[in-house]
Amino acid sequence: MKLRQDCEEIVRRAIAAVQPDAAVRRALEGKSFPAGRLVLVAAGKAAWSMARAAHDCVGERLDGGIVITKHGHAQGPIGSLLIREAGHPVPDHDTFSATEEALALTSGLTEADTVLFLLSGGGSALFEAPLVPPAELQDITRQLLSCGADIVEMNTIRKRLSAVKGGRFARHCAPAKVFSIVLSDIIGDPLDMIASGPAYPDSSTCDDARAIAAKYGLHLSPAAARCLEEETPKTLDNVDTVITGSVRELCAAAAGACRELGYEPVVLTDSLDCEAREAGAFLAAIARSHQDTGRSLAFLAGGETVVHLTGTGLGGRNQELALSAAAGIAGLADTAVFSVGSDGTDGPTDAAGGFVTGQTRDALAGQGVRIFDVLKDNDAYHALEACGGLLRTGATGTNVNDVAVLLIRR
Repeated sequence: MKLRQDCEEIVRRAIAAVQPDAAVRRALEGKSFPAGRLVLVAAGKAAWSMARAAHDCVGERLDGGIVITKHGHAQGPIGSLLIREAGHPVPDHDTFSATEEALALTSGLTEADTVLFLLSGGGSALFEAPLVPPAELQDITRQLLSCGADIVEMNTIRKRLSAVKGGRFARHCAPAKVFSIVLSDIIGDPLDMIASGPAYPDSSTCDDARAIAAKYGLHLSPAAARCLEEETPKTLDNVDTVITGSVRELCAAAAGACRELGYEPVVLTDSLDCEAREAGAFLAAIARSHQDTGRSLAFLAGGETVVHLTGTGLGGRNQELALSAAAGIAGLADTAVFSVGSDGTDGPTDAAGGFVTGQTRDALAGQGVRIFDVLKDNDAYHALEACGGLLRTGATGTNVNDVAVLLIRR
């Protein structure tokens, strides 16, 4: 099918354009470090790719380091660096033990030393030293994931329960300097929120944390509640930060690919921030209003949607967005909607996202599957699998939010 082929080509080109390798090299080009020790710490879904690029640039200067990425995202050894895989989106024992190793590697440093800190999305789960019992931290994380909190709200809570978030990792490294290269996965690139800001002053307050906990009715132990009352570092004088990569680049690359495939692209936003189902319904509404076009059109929206869990099924925000759009584009000719996570994983699944056409709803109905019931149970994965609508890329080595695309082929 031409629409599916176009979808896969757009995804391939967009993700290729936001690989972190070149960006890390640019950040390190001409960079000199003091004569002391240079220790590398990389954390996040793109940690392995970022660390490999950094090793190519300054490997001969490194005095050790560690790479902490999601299970399945490491692609082999990098010199003498320790390679660790850990849990995401909920931190696990591997997360805690790998972070302990990172803290040990960066303990006792001097003013002459430097920590090369490579940070990418997913770091909130992958880089963690909890100030509450690990089981409680995992429970609070699950509560935040299920209640529909956005990433900024989640990280405002998580950084107060952590010994490494909210600028505390940079404080741990002092008096050594921290040179931080950040791959952004949050709309607007707020450095104190990306991976919960381990090496950046925190702009959020205790009042913010309390308000979020109350808004979502979080169940907190007395110890966790006390942590919300602890202020995080508001100033850090040992950090130099370079931000690289963002959802804007992802959208631009996807739009360029659409253009080369014969579509007229329109980037609706690179700041999408709403319920996944609402985003899918919105793209479907756009599809219906442009069915009389004589030109091939592509409408793109980048950002990060949220899912409010109401069921016990399997899926992710991109799969849920696509499936919700399927109801609205049912019966439309040569029309498709797809949504994909740039890191190659959508929720706790092996899919990067979902793809639907004007025929998807009827194809599912023929199997006795009603889209409304599926969405109510948050089971988009199995529905899309049943109709061949899952998009699988494997781990991509990058992480700069998501992009959703509506294609109308004429």
